[in-house]
Amino acid sequence: MSPTLKRILLFVLLFALAALLSLALYFAFRQALPSAPTPSPTATTAPSGQLPPAGERVPGAGVATTTVQALPIGQPSSGVTPPSYYQPQVVSQLNSTLSLFPSTAGNGATRYYDANNGKFYQILSNGSTQALSGQIFYNAQNVTWAKSANEAVIEYSDGSKILYNFDTQKQVTLPNFWQNFSFSPNGNQIAAKSIGLSTDNRWLVTENSDGNGTQLIQPLGDNADKVIVDWSPSRQTVALSQTGAAQTGVDNSQVLFIGLNNENFKATNVPGLDFQPQWSPTGQQLLYSVDNAASDFKPTLWIVDSYGDSIGNNRRSLDLNTWADKCAFQNDSTLYCAVPRSLPEGAGIEPAVAAGEPDDLYKIDLKTGLKTPIPLPSGQDFTFDTISYNAANNSLNFTDKNIAGLFQVNL
Repeated sequence: MSPTLKRILLFVLLFALAALLSLALYFAFRQALPSAPTPSPTATTAPSGQLPPAGERVPGAGVATTTVQALPIGQPSSGVTPPSYYQPQVVSQLNSTLSLFPSTAGNGATRYYDANNGKFYQILSNGSTQALSGQIFYNAQNVTWAKSANEAVIEYSDGSKILYNFDTQKQVTLPNFWQNFSFSPNGNQIAAKSIGLSTDNRWLVTENSDGNGTQLIQPLGDNADKVIVDWSPSRQTVALSQTGAAQTGVDNSQVLFIGLNNENFKATNVPGLDFQPQWSPTGQQLLYSVDNAASDFKPTLWIVDSYGDSIGNNRRSLDLNTWADKCAFQNDSTLYCAVPRSLPEGAGIEPAVAAGEPDDLYKIDLKTGLKTPIPLPSGQDFTFDTISYNAANNSLNFTDKNIAGLFQVNL
């Protein structure tokens, strides 16, 4: 064999050995590598159904920037924020006038008093605005609307009061010494406190909406300031009285349910002071806010059964620091609340200290306790003054303490 051929065969052999060695090293290295982890979202939400008290949140931290947005689309919604609330909801301004005492009517129209010209208007579900009356109501100081009728009790700065029917354009003059009005569920009657000069002449009364048929329901005596006239949707209760003897604790009280016919209803114990109630749509439950030393006298929401033999049952805290009048029921199991981002100690006793604090909006499932943030537009803060649910277009209507006009959040 020639020397040249020997060199060629040796070169081929060395090349083959090098190739085999390279393959062996490749496969050995590949098997030693750890398998790549599956990417996962970096969600840092609180435990299911949990929400820190408003006082523990960082002031100015809006709902739109919470870690809820880190949840992946399609993740099961049990215990987490549903995908429908990932993006900020659109807030529409229905008008820019000074709109006071707004109320949602049964047909979905939003009624309000225009303080600039003294007239009443309604915004229909199609967005158009029309006057409820051509009459001017100068310097109206308070308005109580009927929910199922187009009428209202209008109170003036001079103390005079009228019941006005916007369908018939007729009015009934009410006694100046009546106060704290509430309409019956069907709008056919009103209830009020009749406050005479003597404590013997102070009564809870009712009257037909045509101005006839006044009835004395319950003497008030020295306790008139402890009674809240608020006709329940079930019609069972016409007023709530904080005159019951609290079972325990200096901060506690007991609320009595007053009916039309001297019924002996059960009472419910209330764990705090500064009681502020709101009925659920059927009257089966009562939402209320109270404050106590344990909450640093910040308002805390509670809910309890409020009908028949169930009165006082299933009392539970919603773990939200806000007032009952900053909430609106969609139905007996769904509630929307505006919650201040931060509250100073004592805000329940003196709400004015939180008058300029921006609110975050939450949806609460009253069956599970789940609280879902509803992000509002980034960079746009609101301090809710009034809020109501509009079933006609599935929206929330609200007014702001610092901005004139009516606003709407489509749900």
